[in-house]
Amino acid sequence: MAANLTSGDAQSYDPGHGIRLMRGVAPDVVLLQEFNYALNGEDDIRAMVDRVGPSYHYYREEGAQIANGIISRWPIIESGEWDDPQTSTRDFAWARIDIPGPRDLWAVSVHLLTASSSVRQEQANTLIGRIRATVPESDYLVIGGDLNTDSRGEPCFSVLSQVVVTSSPYPADKSGNTNTSHPRSKPYDHVLVDGDLRKYQKATVIGSNTFAGGLVLDSRVYTPLTDISPVESGDSDATNMQHMGVVKDFRVPLF
Repeated sequence: MAANLTSGDAQSYDPGHGIRLMRGVAPDVVLLQEFNYALNGEDDIRAMVDRVGPSYHYYREEGAQIANGIISRWPIIESGEWDDPQTSTRDFAWARIDIPGPRDLWAVSVHLLTASSSVRQEQANTLIGRIRATVPESDYLVIGGDLNTDSRGEPCFSVLSQVVVTSSPYPADKSGNTNTSHPRSKPYDHVLVDGDLRKYQKATVIGSNTFAGGLVLDSRVYTPLTDISPVESGDSDATNMQHMGVVKDFRVPLF
């Protein structure tokens, strides 16, 4: 799941709307942006993670105003951050996750700038360099989070397509809308995986609903809400909730 789901006036998860949205779809791995909760102490972050998934593992980058991070059902073997020279408010957070099977999953949580498509292209170029220098081709890779992209034709996707698949099918809500901004007009948020993992993608099935390319989670249009308890109908419309969650499902072989 890609989740930039903060609300309220402090770019944090304190109000609880975003935590409910994550809990409602029970993700195994969350690529999280604006990872702020309470005073951001170790006990605070641990308490937030436990609300998403009890005893889940996590990595949160240090010293960032709006930190990126990863929450994982499975153990995190290694983690860290790669410098983003375009901004001082956050970096690229990464984690190597010991998922079931012989191949590890490298998860990279990103939050690109709203400045311009050319700046996002430069950020993507930096990210690609870091990935190529660090991530073994034999492992799985997912890049996810808030790319702040105005369209799917932005140059950053051409850059990212060197290591992940950026083509359709795209996640959508029940009405087929693939956009993830609060007004549902722009494709801000993404879960992008490499070709090796993409071939194991399965439809996202929740209750009686099936989403072939994955789910854009908008509590305002999802029915029935009982499928995704404890989500409330107004969670995606909370004050300063600017993004929708994005979910994709994969079933990897154990050999």
